[in-house]
Amino acid sequence: MRTQVAIVGAGPAGLILAHLLHASGIEAVVIERQTRAYVEGRVRAGVLEQGTVDCLTKLGLDERLRREGLRHSGTHLSSDGEDFRIDLEAASGGSCVTVYGQQEVTHDLFEAAEARGLTILFEADEVRLHDIETDRPAVTCRTPAGEHRLDCDFVVGCDGFHGVCRAAIPADILRHFERVYPFGWLGILTERPPVAEELVYASHERGFALASMRSMTRSRYYIQCDMDQRLEDWPDERIWDELALRLGPSLGARLQRGPSFEKSIAPLRSYVAEPMRHGRLFLAGDAAHIVPPTGAKGLNLAVSDVSMLGEALAEYYAERSVAGIDAYSARALARVWKAERFSWWFTSLTHRFPQTGAFERRMQLAELDYLRTSPRAQAAFAENYVGLPLI
Repeated sequence: MRTQVAIVGAGPAGLILAHLLHASGIEAVVIERQTRAYVEGRVRAGVLEQGTVDCLTKLGLDERLRREGLRHSGTHLSSDGEDFRIDLEAASGGSCVTVYGQQEVTHDLFEAAEARGLTILFEADEVRLHDIETDRPAVTCRTPAGEHRLDCDFVVGCDGFHGVCRAAIPADILRHFERVYPFGWLGILTERPPVAEELVYASHERGFALASMRSMTRSRYYIQCDMDQRLEDWPDERIWDELALRLGPSLGARLQRGPSFEKSIAPLRSYVAEPMRHGRLFLAGDAAHIVPPTGAKGLNLAVSDVSMLGEALAEYYAERSVAGIDAYSARALARVWKAERFSWWFTSLTHRFPQTGAFERRMQLAELDYLRTSPRAQAAFAENYVGLPLI
């Protein structure tokens, strides 16, 4: 097979890039290790930045998003039960976020890919990259249909943290930056209305909690827990009791309790790989960086990566200019590190760390009070939360 761009990974990053390239008249083939059903079934975050919504709109992929997504013009923070709201739309100059599950985004991307005739090779095993330091790279793999060799101009690794693409960059070139947090998020999904119309981030002396939703009838809740905890240690009733305590008396009294139908514990980490380009290989999304979920940046960073890369590749094929692709890594990393900073700061502000004593807790409370009372602090928060512009 011959194509212009080989994309490894059919998550949101790979699929959105394929649609961006298709819109520019650039040929692409997507290679995915799993089945479509598996990829669509992965439960992930669901808060979309303004820029992500704008990107999906530009690609004509927003019909169901506009109909079913929940547009939020603000968000709430709770400090030991005392709640305050930040008006994101007013503080950011008109931008909002939209709650729409990542699996819903992925479903829409697959449906449109099928309708537009985009090529996706599913169940691709033994994926290997070849000659990425030359102008004739290739990707080989095996699918149920047999062996494949995909000759191309460029390879884009959208295959996640454990994928093969980042590992193809020589160890003496690739730099790793990582922070592993000493706690995780215990999350549940339940068929109950959310406790509030907008997200609530709670900082409590017992630890962090988040009240989120997937719809107005389906709620998603998280609480901070130690990583040595087991799901068996947390029956539903214990989770509801802890949520009620950390959210505070007012919100806790409004919790509509019910059985959970999905429960998991996720670790938190910050990770960045530099550079995001080597030869004819580019990295995007989780293949290059991981953020704690506190700032809801994972999916949105992937979209900003491929938006930049899509522009650069369109420039290359239209004008034979390498300026965009040469600048991609530095441009993407500048935004990645700002998102890492916000996610690290927000995590540090709202979670209880092993070293959090009386002094550190007072610092958290002072910071939250400053955020509550300062319009400038709220503007800085809103600017980061709704998504920094692509520059």
